[in-house]
Amino acid sequence: MRLQSLQYFVFLVAVAAVYLHLPVRAQSPFLLAASWVFYAMAMPSMLPVTFALAVFIYLCGLGLEWHDGAHKTAALRTGVIGTLAILAFFKYNGLLALPFQGWQSIAMPLGISFYSFAGISYLIDASRGDCEVEHSFPHCALFLHFFATVTQGPICRAGALMPQLRQEHRFDEARTVRALRLYALGLFKMVAVSDVLGVLVDTVFPHYRDYGAPMLVVAAVAYTFQLYFFFSGYSELARATGLVLGLELPENFKTPFYATNFSGFWSRWHISFSSWLQDYLFMTLAWADLGRFGRLPAEFCIFCVFFFSGFWHGNTAPFLVWGLLQAVYRVGEELLHRRLGKPKKKAPARVLWGKRAVVFALWTVSMVFFRVGSGTGLTVDDAFGYLGRCVTGGWSPARFAGELYSAVYTGFYANAIMVAGYWVFVAAALAFALWLDYRRCFACRNRPSEVALAAETHRTVLYVLLICFILVGYIMQSGGFGTSGFGMYANF
Repeated sequence: MRLQSLQYFVFLVAVAAVYLHLPVRAQSPFLLAASWVFYAMAMPSMLPVTFALAVFIYLCGLGLEWHDGAHKTAALRTGVIGTLAILAFFKYNGLLALPFQGWQSIAMPLGISFYSFAGISYLIDASRGDCEVEHSFPHCALFLHFFATVTQGPICRAGALMPQLRQEHRFDEARTVRALRLYALGLFKMVAVSDVLGVLVDTVFPHYRDYGAPMLVVAAVAYTFQLYFFFSGYSELARATGLVLGLELPENFKTPFYATNFSGFWSRWHISFSSWLQDYLFMTLAWADLGRFGRLPAEFCIFCVFFFSGFWHGNTAPFLVWGLLQAVYRVGEELLHRRLGKPKKKAPARVLWGKRAVVFALWTVSMVFFRVGSGTGLTVDDAFGYLGRCVTGGWSPARFAGELYSAVYTGFYANAIMVAGYWVFVAAALAFALWLDYRRCFACRNRPSEVALAAETHRTVLYVLLICFILVGYIMQSGGFGTSGFGMYANF
């Protein structure tokens, strides 16, 4: 059940209608049951695994309170190492020469990377005293498996979310209006931008050898925007879900493409993940005492963090290269700052926009490896081949014009008018999405996206545009009129 689907909207409305009328003692158990129903609808075979991992983390958390000293440390290590071991088994069992027949084909439980990291942060924070040990299993399991975050985040912190789960939640008009703004923004980004760009990306990448350099550059940029608007839109739908139910979830993206360096970029991109890496991996490495060898250099710690981030995303060579590129970008930036000094806070606009262009270009290069590693059947050699053809694949304007047409000319778009309509819609939707980010970044100083939208003078016009883009986006990316999978807009 995708968050941008009509089925999810109906599911959310039904859950909220019951949840907001229950007595406080029944709210968390009901929401946990709804979350497990949601998970079972997506991947029923792995529901026992998610339940068992929740029990394991819950018991390890209790162990932190039951014991002191070395026993408390043992409980923490058992929880962290055990959770990482379970995650590693499911994520990387295909790489292992396991003696048990069939184990290498075991599927990875949906979202296990996200709720495993949430569980690890809970155990570490509880051991440090940054949050309380949770005595209620429904509250602990709900923190890990809340249906809005269980599959793709954001990664929540126990100190922020668990106290909210103990509170009573009732319908609130102002909070629901915020949720509706967020829901519209998230749907727009996913349906009208990301999904529509996916039509082009999914055509070009598997057959990149058939295209010239300009088309490959366009497809790489399109994928960069596709991934960003998918995950930022998903995060906003997750936050909107939380608001409907009275829960404040963390923001996950803050206009990263307007950052002028990679340090700023990663402070705005997948914030719940990058902050997790900083707090629980980088700080652990940076403060590790190696005796007479002293502490590890900061650049080495940064390199390890970003190499790990590549390995976390996937177990194939393209993801490792992606992680290495992020490490090179960040370490190179630190070395440049050490050599040339920190950049000036106030620089000419042309310098700042030049830096943004460089960051975007380097990020787009790395995204080629990310896309190749995302189940395309391609290898890391294909990623290098793709980038090579971006330079040597020929820059003929006539060929480029023909490829803009042929890359879209299929199925629903099998006529000139629809192909032209596709490109016009892509240009309009992408321009609108980037303008909203621009306004949020510079006019609203990166306040929450629903707050930035509400601050616009002509926000009613913007609401109408969002709805129009969403409706047309559903048609554009779903195959058009009369398609069996088109849902309520069939024969629209």
